[in-house]
Amino acid sequence: MKKKNNLLLYLLLLIIILGSCVLLYFGLKKYLSNDENKKLFDNESLPRFDASLATQPLVDAFVLDFTGSTPKELGREYTNTHPGYVKLINNETDLIVVTEPSEEELLLASEKGVELEITKVVNEGFVFFVNKDNKVDNISFSNLQKIYTGEITNWKELGGNDSEIIAYQRPVNSGSQTGLISLVMKGLELKVPTVKESVELSMAGIVDYVANYENSIDAIGYSYYYYANEMYKNDRLKYLGIDGVVPNYNTIQDGSYPILTAYYIVTRKDETNKNVLKLKEAMLSKRGQKIASEAGYVPIK
Repeated sequence: MKKKNNLLLYLLLLIIILGSCVLLYFGLKKYLSNDENKKLFDNESLPRFDASLATQPLVDAFVLDFTGSTPKELGREYTNTHPGYVKLINNETDLIVVTEPSEEELLLASEKGVELEITKVVNEGFVFFVNKDNKVDNISFSNLQKIYTGEITNWKELGGNDSEIIAYQRPVNSGSQTGLISLVMKGLELKVPTVKESVELSMAGIVDYVANYENSIDAIGYSYYYYANEMYKNDRLKYLGIDGVVPNYNTIQDGSYPILTAYYIVTRKDETNKNVLKLKEAMLSKRGQKIASEAGYVPIK
C-alpha cells in the first residue's frame, strides 16, 4: 500500500514537472515572438535619423529599444532642428523627430520640390517661465502676446514690480522661436528684441539668464516643457500659469493647458524605403508610445 502511494506521488510530481515545462516552453515562445520584445533593426537596416535637442532623449529611447544599442554605440550623431530639416530636404537623412517646420524651412522644401509628411508622435506644451522671485504667477494669453508685441513693457501692468520686462527671444529657425511665432503670436508682429533680449541665446542660455542673471527677476523666457522640466531643470525658475492653468504632465496630457503643441516625425512624402516607414510605424505603435511615456514624454495614445 505504501509503495502504491509513493508511486502515485511520483506520478503526480512527474505530471506537475512536465506540465510546468510545457507552460514554460509556450510562455517563453510567446515572449520571444511578442512584437514588444523583438529587435526591429540592426545598424544596417536602421534608417538615417536626426532630432532636435528636446527630442534627442526620445529618439535615444526608441533606438535603444528597437535595436538593443544606443545611437552613440551605433556611431550615429544628432544635429538639431534646423540642420535636421535641411538634411532631410537634401536627402541626407531619412527621418527626423522635431518641432513643426518654420516658414523658411517650408520655403526651402518647396524650392527643392520636396513635400514633407509631418506626423505627431508625442504631445508637448509650450511654456513660459520667470525667476521664482518674480511676483507674477499667472498671465492671460492675450497679455502674453502683448509682451511680445511690445504693448506691455512693465511688470506692474501684470501685478508685479515696477520694472521693465526683459522678454528674451531665440534665433530664427530654432524650434522654440518657431513655436513662439506659430503658437503664441498667431500672425501678430513680433517686436524686435533689445540688446538685453539677445536672440543669440541657446535654450539653455535663456534658462540660465532667467534663473541666474542679475536682472533675472525682470526676465521672461520660453521653451518646451520637456526640455525645461527634464533636460535642463533649474530650481530658480517658475512656470507661469496661462489663463489660470500651470503647465505640467497632467495638464498637457488632459489638454487643459492652453498652449499645446507636439513633437513630430517628419519624412519626405515620396519616401519608399520600407525601413523608414517601419521605423515611423514602430514609434507610433503601442510599443513606441509606451517607450515615449517611460522616457518622460506625453504619449498621443
